[in-house]
Amino acid sequence: MSGRVCASIVQRASSYTLTLSSTAQFQPRAANICHFSSWMNSRVKSDISGEDSGSWSLSGRHLSTRQDLNFQLNQVQINSILRSNEQTISVPEFDGRGLSAVRKFESNQLPANTPNEDRRSSATCLQSKGMLFGVFDGHGGWACAQAVSERLLYYAAVAMMSKQSLEELENCMENERPLPPILQWYKHHADFNYRESASLYIDHLRVFWQELIESEEHGEGMSPLEALDYSFKRLDADISLEAQVPLSNDLMKSTAIQVAFAGSTACVAHVGTDGIHVANSGDCRAVLGVLEEDGSWSALPLTRDHNSQNQAEMERIRSLHPPSERDTVVTEDRLLGVLMPLRAFGDVRFKWSHELQQSVLASLESGVDLDSLNLYQYTPPNYLTPPYLDVAPEITHHKLRPQDRFLILGSDGLWDELGNEEAVRLVGEHLSGIHLQAPVSPSEKQMKLGEMHELLQKRQARASPALDTNAATHLIRHALGTGEYGELCQERLALMLSLPEDLARMYRDDITATVVYLNSDLARPQHS
Repeated sequence: MSGRVCASIVQRASSYTLTLSSTAQFQPRAANICHFSSWMNSRVKSDISGEDSGSWSLSGRHLSTRQDLNFQLNQVQINSILRSNEQTISVPEFDGRGLSAVRKFESNQLPANTPNEDRRSSATCLQSKGMLFGVFDGHGGWACAQAVSERLLYYAAVAMMSKQSLEELENCMENERPLPPILQWYKHHADFNYRESASLYIDHLRVFWQELIESEEHGEGMSPLEALDYSFKRLDADISLEAQVPLSNDLMKSTAIQVAFAGSTACVAHVGTDGIHVANSGDCRAVLGVLEEDGSWSALPLTRDHNSQNQAEMERIRSLHPPSERDTVVTEDRLLGVLMPLRAFGDVRFKWSHELQQSVLASLESGVDLDSLNLYQYTPPNYLTPPYLDVAPEITHHKLRPQDRFLILGSDGLWDELGNEEAVRLVGEHLSGIHLQAPVSPSEKQMKLGEMHELLQKRQARASPALDTNAATHLIRHALGTGEYGELCQERLALMLSLPEDLARMYRDDITATVVYLNSDLARPQHS
């Protein structure tokens, strides 16, 4: 972020006139989906307002005086904000079934929206092998990302189970006995589940495994590649179905409709002894950190962003519609001029017919406030031959090598600020404890000796020890706090963390990062 942008943020924030209040607190309304014009500025924009109070609330912090907008957070305050959602999990080398391909993982989130629209998941498969990690970036609210983060890993794990194990599950359900656990979840204390929809989710998961039991081809279970592909498509179909059928109560019905009309991208990795399988739908990203023979770090992308910058994806979308729509399917870098990711869960506004959308919204009780559910009557322009969107994931398989050290999963909020190589270098340096100076660009090589010395002094922060033990936190700190010369700038970081809610989303996105450390010993000859 340039100094000019920093100055504009400060100028805009300082224009706020605050009313001092010792007792009242500002309580923002729930974020509302905006109409087409607002979609052009961001995936979703919060509509923030409040009572007669001069206090903002941001991640537990309340800005209540004009002095609060001076961005003078100290190091302790910055650390507290950055670390509030961090997670570090060590994985046993031997889990009773074999060696683990994962040594440990570290994760963190930093919201810009209120509430955060990103979600993350991580779990060990107990009835099959390997671990599953997911990053989910919601838009149009958090409802779809929340549902997908709770359910998708179950669908993938069930698809990989053998028919015999599935029959055991079904037998337990029929005889009302406790089910053997399918996943061992690793939850952060701030994570939550849709408790009111749990019975619905279990019922549809059961229907899924019943169909697998009846299939003559299932046998020993699907491969990770097949399971990931099928689970993405099946869960999206279930989300669509649940919004259309009668449900047991109004709360469950409204939640199902809210989930279907919101949307979420997803990037899920299965890490096992046979390698890494990554399924991606949308613009989250998975990048492998590789330690080269000369001690340098290189980045190997395992996903491709599904957006307008991906020409192959653009051609895929256009090929699904008549030639007459070639110039309208994607306009201004957005699907139908509205949506940035070109694959996603939910988003039935881009999948259903206009008549079906109206019918489902009309099925809600008359007293339900559509705005409160982030729902609204709106049809994208040039909506002629739906569906325009699907969730079919692009899947990559990578066989583990000794030089493969870690995998970074991140929502697009991370990759908006960091390139693949920079993110891998930051984690690699964090892992090795050696923090090198940023490389000198070709233009900088033309500098005079005195200018170069001054530049290197400004970059000296690169050689200082890492402030965070958690690599995901380290990534987020540098994503928001890196200065023009590659140095970590506390003033810049304090500015970005101090923005009021209605400004924060204009200058950064929700950020989620998970760093998975790989057991490279598995790829050495003695384990081949």
